[in-house]
Amino acid sequence: MNVLSCSINTLKGLYDLSGVEVGQHFYWQIGGFQVHGQVLITSWVVIAILLGSATIAVRNPQTIPTGGQNFFEYVLEFIRDVSKTQIGEEYGPWVPFIGTMFLFIFVSNWSGALLPWKIIELPHGELAAPTNDINTTVALALLTSVAYFYAGLTKKGLSYFGKYIQPTPILLPINILEDFTKPLSLSFRLFGNILADELVVVVLVSLVPSVVPIPVMFLGLFTSGIQALIFATLAAAYIGESMEGHH
Repeated sequence: MNVLSCSINTLKGLYDLSGVEVGQHFYWQIGGFQVHGQVLITSWVVIAILLGSATIAVRNPQTIPTGGQNFFEYVLEFIRDVSKTQIGEEYGPWVPFIGTMFLFIFVSNWSGALLPWKIIELPHGELAAPTNDINTTVALALLTSVAYFYAGLTKKGLSYFGKYIQPTPILLPINILEDFTKPLSLSFRLFGNILADELVVVVLVSLVPSVVPIPVMFLGLFTSGIQALIFATLAAAYIGESMEGHH
């Protein structure tokens, strides 16, 4: 009962993360729901950038790739390598999911540093990278949780739940809590790093000449890319773990 109560409290805490706010927000009222309008706007911009870039790059595919097609094929090979390393030989069906996670987070993170979101005025709040909002990172983390549960149940059926009593039933409470702490760590790691990076740049720009924060901005671009890779790698690792059993 204590384990069940703790798990319920953890779930409630994860749900309550959607109420976390940093600064003001621009809300849309859709039916009976209140949503963060600026997150949807910036997410749509990121999706448009990804779709537009991919469409332009591969609209005339060549046998010997050049230019944009060559770049996107390199990115695809990179994502396939990450997926194969973490998931194993059955990585194929999960490449689209891992690739979507990596590219969306990568472009979202970079958009916070490269796109002039601040010049667009809203009635309340301001535009920023989608991953600068806890709602986005929690949603991505929950999608990852659904993915690795689906992978485990598809591969093993109900015997998947046997992992919770391995290597000994004594670890049952810890193994259950692990499934709730994974999305928490994924969401907070990404949100915290992107928010901190943007806050540091904003503070430096307001305190010192514009030339000084440039090295920090380049460092932010590097760490933003690393955060996208970490998230995608961990998502693939969790999927591979659920398909292979408890490690």
